[in-house]
Amino acid sequence: MKVIRVVAIALTIGIGMGSAAMADGFKNCTKLDKASWKPASEAEAKAKAAGYEVRRSKVEGSCYEVYGVKEGKLYELFYSPEDLSLKHTIAK
Repeated sequence: MKVIRVVAIALTIGIGMGSAAMADGFKNCTKLDKASWKPASEAEAKAKAAGYEVRRSKVEGSCYEVYGVKEGKLYELFYSPEDLSLKHTIAK
């Protein structure tokens, strides 16, 4: 019983740390209701126009998060779905 409890605690801590490591903390781009957002494809198009090879995109909080590669390096680009302005960039 004691071993099982120790393993369960270790797994819980490991999962929590993994989630924290994946979260980058940037999620606030707009207060506009989602029904009024511009399409995510337009954020991807802006990244492509800026020279990024877009790999994928997703919604992160109230931002469009676009994953792109430029000059062999991976970037996370955070766009406001309200006006498609670039709010934050993280180089990986």
